Amino acid sequence: MAEKVMVVTDTDFEEKVLKSSLPALVDFWAAWCGPCRVVSPVVEELAADYDGRVNVAKCNVDENPSTPSKYGIRGIPTLILFKDGQELDRVVGAVPRAKIEELIGKAV
Repeated sequence: MAEKVMVVTDTDFEEKVLKSSLPALVDFWAAWCGPCRVVSPVVEELAADYDGRVNVAKCNVDENPSTPSKYGIRGIPTLILFKDGQELDRVVGAVPRAKIEELIGKAV
């Protein structure tokens, strides 16, 4: 995983995402999920491109069931954009890079 992408868990989600001074894009994924593997390299590229402006994180839904449940995640990959501790918007599925950049654009 690219060094610009942080891993978040149920334990540190609030600290790393909700209390972040920067907007945060969180990729909710699982190792067995084909579409997640399609989106993952795009998420890593965006983490590098938006470094210093947006925190990009990945949360494995199998290892961290509480956070996805709290946000009503039913399908993966789900990418949720947070700003000031609140969900701004989300996209579900293997969407094109432009769609994810559109999402990020709502916060930067």
